[in-house]
Amino acid sequence: MSTILRSIKALSPLLDRVLVQRVKMESKTAGGIFLPDSAVKELNEAKVLAVGPGAMDKDGKRMTMSVAAGDKVLIPQFGGSPIKVGDEEYSIFRDHELLAKINE
Repeated sequence: MSTILRSIKALSPLLDRVLVQRVKMESKTAGGIFLPDSAVKELNEAKVLAVGPGAMDKDGKRMTMSVAAGDKVLIPQFGGSPIKVGDEEYSIFRDHELLAKINE
């Protein structure tokens, strides 16, 4: 990416795209034992940070998004468009690529 973002808040998804950040697995167990980086795997769980307004259907009407900012979702292991801001990593997926919404 040629443009350097100072903050992820400067990024607004377009159409049916969803900006997410993967939830990081704890590197410490409940008993207080620290796990090495090789033992900590990436989870497919992510938090939705921002959503686009929705795609247009063939009649020109805006389709509603299936998720909203703040939702937790399951994302595919691979895919999406990665974005790095500082040390933090984010991804942009299309709404239909999300696997499930986690209701807590």
